[in-house]
Amino acid sequence: MSWDEWEQLKTDSAQRRSTGMALNGLDGNAAATAGSGDLVVNRDDLGAIGHEAYLLHGRLSRDGDHARPATFDASIALTNGNFTGGSELLKVHDRWNSQLRTLLDACARISNHLDYTKSTHAKDDVDIAGDLLSTSKIDEHFK
Repeated sequence: MSWDEWEQLKTDSAQRRSTGMALNGLDGNAAATAGSGDLVVNRDDLGAIGHEAYLLHGRLSRDGDHARPATFDASIALTNGNFTGGSELLKVHDRWNSQLRTLLDACARISNHLDYTKSTHAKDDVDIAGDLLSTSKIDEHFK
């Protein structure tokens, strides 16, 4: 990206940014806050990303382990045959397993975190909606 492109993106972003806070968008409609500069994430978005992470975890668990037994057996056979490649192949085997476990853990964390976030925000929305007072009730407190 060139400097001119970067400057244009910054200018465009600044023009789209809201200049103040709007208090009239309680209905939860994302369209009401569009263009306001606020981050808007729908529960459906979180659910879709979490579901994809869950599916990826399942595919990696199943497909990421195909070569492990054969690689291990080959490394043992080469080592027993006094080939130095056997120990190197075992290092590849071990590194693959380590990286696969790391990736599986990351997918599980993403999926679990987004599921937790989705449910927590739903509970927060219920709590907030239950705590809101109409302006007439607020006025009563000041009389």
